[in-house]
Amino acid sequence: MRIRLRGSAALSGALALALVSGCAGGAAVPSSDTVSYWLWDANQLPAYQACAKGFQKENPGLRVRITQMGWDDYWTKLTASFIAGTQPDVFTDHIQKFGQFADLKVLEPLDGLGIDPSRYQAGLADNWVGQDGHRYGAPKDWDTVALFYNEKMARSAGLDAGRLNSLSWNPEDGGTFEKAIARLSVDRDGRRGDEPGFDPKHVAVYGLASNGGGDGDGQTQWSNFAASAGWTYTDKKRWGTTYHYDDPTFASVLTWYFGLVKKGYMPPFSAFNSQSNPANAQVASGKAATAFDGAWMISTYAGLKGVGTGAAVTPIGPTGKRATMMNGLADSVTRDAPHKAGALKWVRYLASDDCQRTVGAHGVVFPATPDGTAAAVDAYRAKGVDVSAFTEPLTDTAHSATFSFPITAYAADVYALMHPAMQDVYGSGGSVAGLDTTNTQINRILDQ
Repeated sequence: MRIRLRGSAALSGALALALVSGCAGGAAVPSSDTVSYWLWDANQLPAYQACAKGFQKENPGLRVRITQMGWDDYWTKLTASFIAGTQPDVFTDHIQKFGQFADLKVLEPLDGLGIDPSRYQAGLADNWVGQDGHRYGAPKDWDTVALFYNEKMARSAGLDAGRLNSLSWNPEDGGTFEKAIARLSVDRDGRRGDEPGFDPKHVAVYGLASNGGGDGDGQTQWSNFAASAGWTYTDKKRWGTTYHYDDPTFASVLTWYFGLVKKGYMPPFSAFNSQSNPANAQVASGKAATAFDGAWMISTYAGLKGVGTGAAVTPIGPTGKRATMMNGLADSVTRDAPHKAGALKWVRYLASDDCQRTVGAHGVVFPATPDGTAAAVDAYRAKGVDVSAFTEPLTDTAHSATFSFPITAYAADVYALMHPAMQDVYGSGGSVAGLDTTNTQINRILDQ
């Protein structure tokens, strides 16, 4: 899904393959008065259709044509479109993809838009400045990660919201977090994970759902644990040149986290499937009591039929703080955009408070500006959904810390190496053998 082969020849081959398999029916070049805009989230489509109406009202003669695709198709067709010359004017960009697109030089600098980083949630705008000092993304929205939980199962285990919001952990014995998910785990004979005779090989309900191996970022898997233990992905906050996957602290986190499988508190590698059995499906089916997941999934968990869910902040780690990855999407303009002038106007509007408030009012995502975020919180509240577990880390800095995806060059190559490496760690139940070698390979790629 995110792999890019190194080298111009290999890259051309990969893109050619993508063209054949996914983009033979690519979008036609738009007319001079139409700006084409691609996004992947169907839940956000109505919000951006509303923004398009506002934009068109302010810019008579300009129209916006929005195309929405699923995640996998989106990146396949977008990558292929750069080769075919059918690229959109504007597209929703992900920080994991930014390094790849920066390598390919397919993005238009947005320095002329006058993006003021102070107008957005801290750090969001800075993440989209390339190594060359140019801006390539206008802040769109943000998300954090929290612990969703089945309220009925939590009550049955004697765990109320207050207790779930005050958990702590450590890599030695897992702390009160491990005790909680042990209590929530139930074998086929009804014994809990903290009771004598619990059978870890025949589990009916896992205390913690699986979200896979986590590749190189572990966003909804191990990232909050690693960060709250003091570990960092690279040597720099942005555009680092040395990864730390060989760090002993990281090894201790992974050994403990994936060791939960052998204890019967988390599903084994063989039971996880990102398409047919993601974390939310495990909670929905009653196979898991809790799941770490992102703010983009709030409406999904809140809408589970017959399952009342709450959300708790991530547990406090050895550093004395809890941690959560804070990701932020952006809108980018393609370098060869067919209608560049209109595209730049559209991106400026997307980043404005007018559009951000409109998106927030739909209650499906947290927009990048404080006003947009406030509108989203109000919209969720009106639906009866408490989102404080996601917003609290931004305000309670005394007890919480946020961090970003690792932003480096050769991002797709890092994924290509770390994806199988982390699957091996997950499948082995926590053995980190081989990560030192993988880390060395990654750092050799960056040192070019």
